[in-house]
Amino acid sequence: MKLILRSTLVAAATISLSSAADPFLSPLFTDHMVLQRDQQDSVWGWTQPGAKITVTLAGKSADAVAGADGKWKVTLPALPAGGPHTMTVSGPQSVTLNDILIGDVWICSGQSNMEWNVANSGNAAEEIAAGTHPQVRSINLDHVTSATPQKTFSGSAWMQCTPQTVGSFTAVGYYFGRKLNQDLGVPIGLIHTSWGGTIAEAWASKESLLPLQDFNAAMEALEAQSRPSTGETPQQAWLKRHDAGTIGNWANLSEVDASWSKAPQPLQWSGSAFADLANLDGVAWFRRTVEVPAADAGKEAELNLGAIDDDDTAWVNGREVGNTAGFAKQRSYKIPAGVLKAGSNAISVRIIDHSGNAGFNSGPESMNLSVPGSAALPLAGEWHYKVSADLTKTGAYPRLPNDNPNVPTVLYNAMIAPLLPYGVKGAIWYQGESNASRAMQYRRVLPAMIGDWRKAFGQGDFPFYIVQLANFTQTQPQPGEAEWAELREAQTLTSKNVKNAGLAVTIDIGEAGDIHPRNKQDVGKRLALQALAKTYGQKIVAAGPEFKSSKVEGSSIKLSFDSTGTGLVAKGGPLKGFAIAGADKKFVWADAKIDGINVVVSSAQVPAPVAVRYAWAANPEANLFNQEGLPAGPFRTDEWPGVTDARR
Repeated sequence: MKLILRSTLVAAATISLSSAADPFLSPLFTDHMVLQRDQQDSVWGWTQPGAKITVTLAGKSADAVAGADGKWKVTLPALPAGGPHTMTVSGPQSVTLNDILIGDVWICSGQSNMEWNVANSGNAAEEIAAGTHPQVRSINLDHVTSATPQKTFSGSAWMQCTPQTVGSFTAVGYYFGRKLNQDLGVPIGLIHTSWGGTIAEAWASKESLLPLQDFNAAMEALEAQSRPSTGETPQQAWLKRHDAGTIGNWANLSEVDASWSKAPQPLQWSGSAFADLANLDGVAWFRRTVEVPAADAGKEAELNLGAIDDDDTAWVNGREVGNTAGFAKQRSYKIPAGVLKAGSNAISVRIIDHSGNAGFNSGPESMNLSVPGSAALPLAGEWHYKVSADLTKTGAYPRLPNDNPNVPTVLYNAMIAPLLPYGVKGAIWYQGESNASRAMQYRRVLPAMIGDWRKAFGQGDFPFYIVQLANFTQTQPQPGEAEWAELREAQTLTSKNVKNAGLAVTIDIGEAGDIHPRNKQDVGKRLALQALAKTYGQKIVAAGPEFKSSKVEGSSIKLSFDSTGTGLVAKGGPLKGFAIAGADKKFVWADAKIDGINVVVSSAQVPAPVAVRYAWAANPEANLFNQEGLPAGPFRTDEWPGVTDARR
């Protein structure tokens, strides 16, 4: 799923004076915010070098002097949960922030299943109507990438949870935070920084990825593309080599010929009735003419094209008037004086689509040519078009660093680094779909990222709770290999091997036909159970049965589990989802029975078994639970624990 990309913040060299772009107070600090309880909290911003800043909160004050770069930071003494309080920040400027709560702050990050909001989740109308939880607060970061770590960010201010705001909250984060607030009685702050379709390594810093040796070339390429260019860019070179329209100078055509087709605009290519566009990832040119009155000839004007997916360049009468990288941004290009002429004027637009949907994707009213003082000339309707490059034949277009969130480090730089060192209790993480084809690598990437965040925030080994991938796609009739199963295993290993980590199993609440299951309530609840047990010390059953060990007993294998609660149960009938194999490692479906706190697995087809797998598929039929209603996680005895895999 594509999501809006906002322009990258460009790093500037260190200078002796604070940049005008640097705010007096970081955008993390607004009315309604939640500060972390029971620890010293940092507050920071930028002003004139040498200026003294005083911050006062709950009757306690702290001072700082701005450094040579204008940065100032104070450290407030620890405060217990409570509020609301007022904070004053005084210096060259004065700011007063109201309705501040002291509680627990959690980072909510990952890809689209974390980004999925309450308004688009199950029982949305009912949940929104009941969304009055004044002690639950959220702040949302915009989608931004950067080649270098940034100081600040764009996004929302802190929001109180009300029926008017809760629809925009991350659903998983909200249901997690709501339960913590209800069970603990302390304010909960949610810092929502996620982006659909993104890879884990985009959320990690360069320093954490370098030791892995897997992403060095990509990071070097990012740095190279980010340097000021003194010659031809990789994008220009690619177009000159592969794009027929660039090679043929279609922007300067006096007219099009019969090889150009016609289609109404605006039009989303994907799935459209135009076969050459419907499945195209590549480049297409669009052209039309517009009649300009003589009274408007030669005047400055504006070409409005609405949002375009993904990148575009536009020309008027052969004169380039603008270009934009990044889908869903509004295109409004200034036409200089002297370009428009009386009568027919040619508009040409080159659109580059990297993947997924493509084309002009705003309403017809967004497409026009506007001259001040005159009625706008509509541009919606029939355009000529011609496909000029197909990425399946040319290879990928070299996207700009600020146009691609799936590049190592770019999301850490833009959407994690600006949060440092805000006081936090921990983090919840729902991601992995975009790394599913590289599960063995994920075993190293995710722990590295967790350690990276903990080091960067400087608040110790704070809790980190992972959502395991839900069931997805069609159920397969026979046991086999599965990338999603391997990714889930990598998540399980991380939760076991990384200190203060945990796992919320969701193998039972996905949807075969939707990678975004609407039941986010149970996801948030299961994350909260992990936190309540492991972070807050409550004596509760926080997870379903967790595979512990296996033992071959004749023609069967006995499995033992942790977290059995008050007992094991087969939900909805006989146990399903178990497969068994002998030394040939050919798995067949097995008979499985609960034996007290164990499960015994066998098959007449496998008289000498050596290994068992459970729920080992993208969308398994699996129904082992504990009496508390929590599902067992997928596992395999032939690879984990204690068995070396050749694919490591």
